[in-house]
This record gives sequence, structure tokens and C-alpha cells, in this order.
Amino acid sequence: MKALLPITFALAAAPIAAETPASTQAPEHAAVTAAADAFFDALRTDDKTALALQMDPQGLITIHNRMDPAAPKILFVPVAKHLENWLKTPPGLDERMVYTTVLVDGDMAQVWGPYSFIASGKTTHCGINSMSLVKREGARKIANTSFSMVPPADCDALGAPEVAR
Repeated sequence: MKALLPITFALAAAPIAAETPASTQAPEHAAVTAAADAFFDALRTDDKTALALQMDPQGLITIHNRMDPAAPKILFVPVAKHLENWLKTPPGLDERMVYTTVLVDGDMAQVWGPYSFIASGKTTHCGINSMSLVKREGARKIANTSFSMVPPADCDALGAPEVAR
């Protein structure tokens, strides 16, 4: 057992040792979270064309819909189709996300964490967002996103942001 302890400590420390120093990470991470913030700002504005400026129209959205646990569904929606549908959505929509993980590798980035989706001041669903960002011509955009959808009763267990439920 004592022989396993050094291995266990080494494995536990390995991810920390492999990370880029915070001083070189911070600016790129800040740019990625700023792009995610701009996406959510565009989502909640009444200007339904604003979201298109934050997304790559060539991307794909994957929805893991578990609103009915007895009949889960996986849906694939091209970003271009989503943007077309978004033009028809009512005002007053909002989404709040906690960025629990932000990864950056050059022009590729990932933002992961729980979210709550709000319509008319009430949480309609929540889940986990996994947003892939690309950097083109110096700007970060949401290219692909996958997210789970669960009923509001499951939001606390996911750590989704607290909003009216």
C-alpha cells in the first residue's frame, strides 16, 4: 500500500504540472470567456440578428434533450438553420452559464459548464453547455455547441445558475 502512495500523488499532481503557467494562459482565456459573454449578450438582446455575429454559420449544434427521461432525444441542428429559426423567437429570452472549464489551444477553445435557460422570467430548462470556439481573422466565434436539456427540477443538482424556477 505504501508503494502505491507516491504513484497516487504523482498521478494526482500530473494535470497541474502539465498546465500552462497562468501568466501565459490568462489573456487567451480572457478572450475566450469574453467571446462566450458576447454570445450570451447577443442571445438576450431583442436584436435577433446579433447572435449571427457571434457564431460560425458552418457550425453544428447538438442537443441532448432529456426533458422526458423516458424518451431522451439527440438532435443535430446546423448553426445556419438555428440562426434562421432564432429570427422568429420571442423577446425576453436569456441564458446564464457558469464557466467551469476553459481550455485554449491556439485557434481552438472550449468552454464547459452548467447553464439555465430563461423565458419570460422563468427557467424553462437547464443543463450542461459544451461550446467550441474558433479564432478567425483575430476574432473568437462559437462554432459548435453541445448541450444537455433537463427539467428545472434538476438544475440545482447540475450547479446551474440560480434564476426564477
